[in-house]
Amino acid sequence: MQAKPTLHTVLSPQLLHLYNLNDAVVVIIDVFRATSTIATALYNGAEKVIPVDSVEKCIQLGQQTGGITAGERDGKVIPGLAYGNSPAEYPRSFIEGKTLVLTTTNGTRLLHMALNSGAAEIVTGSFPNLSAVCDYLAGQKRNVILGCSAWKDRFNLEDTLFAGAVISRIADAFTIHCDSSLMASDLYRLHRSDMQSLIRKTTHWHRLASYGLEKDLEYCVTPDLANILPLYRNGDLIKG
Repeated sequence: MQAKPTLHTVLSPQLLHLYNLNDAVVVIIDVFRATSTIATALYNGAEKVIPVDSVEKCIQLGQQTGGITAGERDGKVIPGLAYGNSPAEYPRSFIEGKTLVLTTTNGTRLLHMALNSGAAEIVTGSFPNLSAVCDYLAGQKRNVILGCSAWKDRFNLEDTLFAGAVISRIADAFTIHCDSSLMASDLYRLHRSDMQSLIRKTTHWHRLASYGLEKDLEYCVTPDLANILPLYRNGDLIKG
């Protein structure tokens, strides 16, 4: 009988180096709000999203591709970029057929860290595309790393909650000997019936709600509102 693939949860980018990514599908998780925004833009018809890890590269690629430049640092639009990191900024009427060049505080940085660590495959995950992520991972029969972007390398609840939601659906297809995965799945099991209450207690909620982004945050923990799979291919995130 063939052994099941393994699944691990990485709670912070600072822990990524402890895991073997070479034969793994890495799921980049940045619930508030990068990976929710990526899924939403692609779901609404964006041609592609180009994730970059610096403002300078974002501006440069925007000029080269004619794409929309977008990004935030600490919840605020970066000077020199056109748009921010809110899913609400990218309805179909605006984003369809366009390229989005995106840089964020945590998520795009972790994606490039995973690339540099030899990830075999990269996808992005968030509650708005939960089912698409789970269906893909269950069908791949490859090792999985659930990578939480955290907040400036500090643990956060919302990314771990999403990891737990994924594990709750696909655990039977994997060998899981990983305490962080156990914690994530227990966190989700305890709060799945009222995630809105939990997120209102989080550090990230208080930080972003102070900018008037409560509706964004509620959207970002609502399953399957933008249920497509962003796949990383040759520098771009495209609809899988």
